[in-house]
Amino acid sequence: MKSILIVRLSAIGDVVMASPLIKAVRRRHPRAHLAWLVQPEVAELLSANPDLDEVIVWPRSRWYRFWKERRWLRLLKEIRDFRRMLREREFDMAVDVQGLLKSGVLGWLSGASERIGLGSKEGSSLLMTRVLPKPVSDRRIGSEYLHLARELGWESEPFQMEIARTDEDESFAREFIEREGLDDGYVVFAPFTTRPQKHWVEERWAELAKLLYRQWDMPTVILGGPGDRELFRHLTERFATPVYGMVGESTLRQSAAVIGNAKLLVGVDTGMTHMGIAVDTPTVALFGATCPYLDPGIAAAQVIYKHYDCSPCRRRPTCAGKFPCMTAITAQEVAVMAEEVLSS
Repeated sequence: MKSILIVRLSAIGDVVMASPLIKAVRRRHPRAHLAWLVQPEVAELLSANPDLDEVIVWPRSRWYRFWKERRWLRLLKEIRDFRRMLREREFDMAVDVQGLLKSGVLGWLSGASERIGLGSKEGSSLLMTRVLPKPVSDRRIGSEYLHLARELGWESEPFQMEIARTDEDESFAREFIEREGLDDGYVVFAPFTTRPQKHWVEERWAELAKLLYRQWDMPTVILGGPGDRELFRHLTERFATPVYGMVGESTLRQSAAVIGNAKLLVGVDTGMTHMGIAVDTPTVALFGATCPYLDPGIAAAQVIYKHYDCSPCRRRPTCAGKFPCMTAITAQEVAVMAEEVLSS
């Protein structure tokens, strides 16, 4: 193979979980040109990785704007120019690990003679030369990507997630720690996500912070994106222990550096939580409406998951907003699990 394209456009957690593919490809094809096609909001998770030759950014929002404005000729020109750019790379293989129509179309536009789809749906299988089904019973983190690597003969052991950071990213974290006086340690909370059925009960975050502060004397750092600022203000009104907000104040790689220096991370099914496992920070993940994995792959990480007949419901909850799968998780239970991962 002279040139290989990985297509995983989003989201944060999915890109993190797919990241072991980079080294798996590089070990099998050390001289190949390796590129990853991604959306702009998560591109920086890959841009510092020395094993990637190129990160190609799909200008999704611009294309969608032209579509909504019915600027068909401009959109057609954008697609044509993007296709030309991809084909200049002369990809031998395009691997669509997202398996959606949009990712399949982009893989097809690359002109690669071999196009591999992972669990392709929405008609994208018609654009592939080969489709690999996702494993259905393997509950390890990133199991579908490990399955893909093995099927394609890539050297998959060890298969470890990676978020490459720069010296500037690490300096940002150190400066934050020194500025806030957190040298003795802190716990990171990752409470924000895109769907309400994945959220934990608000008041229990404050209760958990109190338990951890009493037991470990660790203040809380809360991470999130710019859109989470109002939720952060509302959430921390309940806190009676020291809490520091980094919501919308750091890039993804800077957030990874802050997480990497933490003693513990507790989070729901959101990208920041998966980042904790990727940077080997002791992690407790709280899952309910979704359950992306039960085996985090490292001893210093555990999943709390309450299974109901309706779970995981993913995007279609049937409980009228009661979300018992999440309300059943108590702060005391999380604190006990935190002690377990901290002592592992």
